[in-house]
Formats: sequence, structure tokens, C-alpha cells
Amino acid sequence: MSVNESSEKFDSKRFLRSLTQKPGVYQMIDRHEHCIYVGKAKNIKKRVSSYFNKDDKDIKKKVMVSHVQRIDTIVTHTEGEALLLENQLIKRLKPRYNICLRDDKSYPHIFLSSNQQYPRLALQRGAKKAKGQYFGPYPSVGAVRESLQILQKIFPVRQCDDNFYKNRSRPCLQHQIKRCSAPCVGLVTEQDYNEDVNHTVLFLQGKSTSLINGLVSKMENAATALSFEKAAQYRDQISHLRKLVERQYVSGQEGDIDVIGCALKGGKSCVQVFFIRHGQHIGNRIFYPKIPSGKNEKDVLGAFILQFYLDKELPKSILISHALNEHELVQDVLSEKAERKIKIISKPRGERARWLTMAINNADISLKQSIVRQENTQSRLDKLAVLLDLDNEIQRMECFDISHTQGDQTVASCVVFDREGTVKDAYRRFNIKDVIAGDDYAALAQATTRRFLRSLKGEQPIPDLLVIDGGKGQVNAVSHALNEIGCSSVFIIGISKGSDRKVGMEKIYKDIDGSTLIIDSDDSGLLVLQQIRDEAHRFAIQGHRQQRGKVKKQSTLEKIQGLGPKKRQTLLKQFGGLREIKSAGIEDLCSVEGINEALAQRIYDRFHDGHDGLAS
Repeated sequence: MSVNESSEKFDSKRFLRSLTQKPGVYQMIDRHEHCIYVGKAKNIKKRVSSYFNKDDKDIKKKVMVSHVQRIDTIVTHTEGEALLLENQLIKRLKPRYNICLRDDKSYPHIFLSSNQQYPRLALQRGAKKAKGQYFGPYPSVGAVRESLQILQKIFPVRQCDDNFYKNRSRPCLQHQIKRCSAPCVGLVTEQDYNEDVNHTVLFLQGKSTSLINGLVSKMENAATALSFEKAAQYRDQISHLRKLVERQYVSGQEGDIDVIGCALKGGKSCVQVFFIRHGQHIGNRIFYPKIPSGKNEKDVLGAFILQFYLDKELPKSILISHALNEHELVQDVLSEKAERKIKIISKPRGERARWLTMAINNADISLKQSIVRQENTQSRLDKLAVLLDLDNEIQRMECFDISHTQGDQTVASCVVFDREGTVKDAYRRFNIKDVIAGDDYAALAQATTRRFLRSLKGEQPIPDLLVIDGGKGQVNAVSHALNEIGCSSVFIIGISKGSDRKVGMEKIYKDIDGSTLIIDSDDSGLLVLQQIRDEAHRFAIQGHRQQRGKVKKQSTLEKIQGLGPKKRQTLLKQFGGLREIKSAGIEDLCSVEGINEALAQRIYDRFHDGHDGLAS
């Protein structure tokens, strides 16, 4: 479409004359080429025509239609196909007038390998490429780690990385604290280890009753055979399992069920999802879908369910707090996707009704807390704007911080706040390169330059306020860097602690006039600055630790020229570890197959010329 055509008013009558009556999806596009609404219809022409009915008194609909420059359509075979395509487009395009679920995370699983003599348990997120069994999904990584810790105490199946496992010459700390049976050094028979693996599988499948009964029988047999140590081990496992089952708030019925409660208030929405797997409550997640005005709980749930399960595994049943507008259609679409019958239930009975009540109550409480937090944030931003003498409201502010260890692995963080609070999907980290170690001024200049070049390209909005964790020097460095790239309109301040480094004694340096503000420690404007500064600090430290961890994971042996993976593995097997390699002489190193005198010299020099081989 040309520029002249796009500036003309949308001719709805002409468009509707040529529109098809088949099922499909329609997209409303504004003059900026942004999709502002996506809808589906059994009859596209009939549905789209309803938006241009002059007798319709719906003001919100008229406002939306006034922005329409063109309408694109996609014809499908069935209404069910249209429903799936609609939600795929909503999730990808995030139109302004649709209910949008902001959730792009993959859910973690517990993974049990199957192609090894001694299988391992591990946390798995992302594609399921490795051969083995997957249990879940779990609502969070924390829930998986908690489950793995519990399993370690009851059934000591190894959870270590395969590289760590293959290169052990003696038991690790996990064995000493009775969290692993040490199959790496042969301290457990394959039969006994597989017994623990089978018990773990039964536990993860929710078959706690069968598992406990089996352990009771084995305990009695061991006692009869006078194997009291083995009987005591079974007794302890039974005790741990019974306590664990008793702690479960939701138990009794077996099956995989998701319980979804929805709450609406003040134009905001909250959805709570409780995950029930094998009759046990394994956790929950909270969502705050973006909704246009005029929507009710049925609308929110209808949009949420389809977007949420678009790329996720489906449970056998879904309990919902409000009946859907197109209940049968949604149920059929999900059943077709899962290739099995999926039940969506809005009026459960008995124990399931109590689960649903719990989800609704939690959604209501979370929504109220979110509204209070949002109101506090807006009030604080307004007071900050007054303190800084800004002409406009602060709609978006960003804060930069630097983290490093004596100049190594320098990382800059950028965190973002808006009127609702943190905007975590807009957070960014920058690995700083080609600057003098420890030069925070240059590091901040590089990070802000890289970030604001994206704004100049139209990829990111320019914030109303840019906060730098630092004083006059840091702010001047950032201001000079932004001026050089032609981005001089940004309002920049620095926040630094006083000489005694106490929180609440911060000084605010304004780049615009070079003045310094000292704000009362209990001022709400200062509180929001402290909050974003602390968040930027946390995010920077987290990034720096990750970079430092990557360096530490790289073995000292990997840095030695000519020492490939096979030779490294041979060395570790022959000597039993880095400590023994470090203490070996050149002749000892040469005795290993594949290690000549020159290579042995390089290995020896690596550990004896000031390098700390054990710190890597």
C-alpha cells in the first residue's frame, strides 16, 4: 500500500462488498501499520460488518474502528482452525485492543536419563532432546529444585553433571552427607541403584501409596533376614515419604488437573493457575493479562486459556472459575491439539470445588496487592517528577549500573520501570569490551551508547528519565557519550550514597544544570530511585556472576595449547584430579600416553608460573 493510499480514510462499504463469508481471522491495521485488533469469525463478512453498524452505541468499539486503515483477512477451513490462528497472532503481535497474555517462558521438567548404566536426575528446560523420562511440567525452576532436594534425601540417585561424574576418582561431598550412593566409584551395586531409580519414578508419578506399601514389605523382609541396617534404611525412607504426603495440601484424587481462577477489578485482571499432578499440588503461577476496557472474566479466561496452552502440554482436566463464551469450541480445539479428550469444567464438586475456591481467592488477593503496588509506584513517580522539576509525567525510566571484580568480566545492567512498576522483559545486560579494567566511566559510556543507538533506530523508546548509579563523574561520562551520538534530549541524573555510604543519605546529581539534591530519607520520590538503583545493582551482579561462573567452569587444562579433550581426560584418569597433576613432575607427565616432553613442559609451566590451577 502506498503512502497516499494509507492516508485515505478506510472505505468500509467498498471493503465489505468483496468480503468472504467463510470462517477465518481478520486483522485491523492502523495508519502506522500496527495491528490493533485480531478476531476470528465463523462468517468473516457478517462479523466484520458488525463493527461498522451505525446504530451500534458501543463507544469503545467506535474508538477502535476510527483507527482502522485497512483490514487483512485469512480464510481457514473451520472455526476451530480460526480460533487457534487468532490466538497465535495475538500472542505474536500483542494488539492494543486484544487481551494479551505476557508469558513466553518454557516450563521446567525433572529429567531422568535412560541411556546410562547409572541414570541421573536433573532439571530440564527447553527442548526435550535427551533420551529419558520427563516429569512435569513444574510451575517454576524453584519447584523443580525443591523436588530434587527432597528426592536426594530419600533416594540417593546421582544428580551431578556427566562430565563431573566420569572424572571422579573418589566420592564427592554429596556422598559424605548421604545425598548420593556414589556410583561413580562403584560404592553401590547396579541392582541397588536401579531400585532407588524405580522408587524415584514411582514418587514422581504420584504413586506414593504403592511406593510406601512396597517399602514396608521390603523392610519386613530385611528384618526377617536379620539385615537390620537395610531395614533401618527402608524405615527412614518410609518416614520421610509419609511426612511428605501429609504436608500436601491437595491430595487424594489422582490425575493431572490445572485449576484456573480469575479476578477483575479497576480495569486490571489477575489469573492464578494451580498445577495438580498425580493428585498432588506442585505449585502455582500468577499472571496479569493486559486487557482492554469493557472485558469481563469470561473474556479474559477465554483468551488466556488458548494463549497459555498454545505451546504447552495439556492436563486431562482444566477447572475454571467462569464458564467460557465458546465453551464447546475451545474444549474441542484443545482436545484436537492434545489428540485426546480434554475436559474444561466450570462447576466442579467436592474436593475439586475446594481447589477452585482456593485459586479464586488467591487471584483476588494477588490482584488487590498488585493494584496497591501500582498506585504506590505512580504516586512515587509523580512526586519524583516534582522533585526533579520535570515538565511531564515519568512514564518510563531506566537505570544503569556496572559490576566487575577488579575490572574482570565487566557487565553493565539496564533495568526499566514504568507506571505499573518493573518491566522485566525490557531489562538488558551489556558485556563491556575494549575498555581499561576498572574504568567505570568508559563502561557506562559504552553501555548507554549501545542502548540509545537502538532508540535512534526506532527499536526502543527513549525514557523520560535516565538514572545512573554513581555521581558527577559517571553522569558526565554518560552525558558526553549520548551527545556524541546525537541523543542529547535525555534527562539524566546520578544517584550516589553519601560519604558514610549509608542508605537514605543519597545525593542526586542533575546533569541538566549540574545541581546536587539531597532528599529526605523518607521521601517517596527517593524511595523509587533507591528501588530502581537496587534493582539495577542486583541485575548487574547477577550478570557478572554468570560471566565469572563461565570462566571458572573452564578448566585450566583447556587453556593449554595442544592438550585436547582426549588427552585431558587421560591425564585426569591417570592422576585422579587437578591437584595431583599440579604436583606431578615433567617426567611423570611424560609417562602418560600422548604427552610428549614439550607438552609436559607446557603443562608444568601452567601450574608453576604464577597460575592458580585449582581456582578454575
